[in-house]
Amino acid sequence: MCIFCDIIEGKIPSKKVYEDDDVLAILDISQLTRGHTLVMPKKHVANILECDEETLTKVIKFTRRLAGQITSALKAPGCNILNNCNPEAEQSVMHLHFHIIPRYGNEDCQISDFHPTHEPYDLDEILKEIANN
Repeated sequence: MCIFCDIIEGKIPSKKVYEDDDVLAILDISQLTRGHTLVMPKKHVANILECDEETLTKVIKFTRRLAGQITSALKAPGCNILNNCNPEAEQSVMHLHFHIIPRYGNEDCQISDFHPTHEPYDLDEILKEIANN
């Protein structure tokens, strides 16, 4: 069983921000920034690629609403909403979840390096591969 399933079942304590029949939101124990929250479906699904549309719709709609509530309540001028999919993309718990990371300034945390360290890709070739799949 996964750690998030154990949290959902109450086997592991958590700081619940919200809970209903389908969705659970908890404060992340590591708090990348003040108010860092995880939103997950109660139904076990490994990641966004394996998630059914109904479950994903419930989770993402709630994530959007909660992000607004968190940024307003904590007076954060912005936030990152982040989902990692599979270990290669740094997903450490194989249970679908979204991070809501309130942002208070550019220096409050380092989310990711979006500056490529490689030669530019051929965008036309990439588009062709995606379209033909």
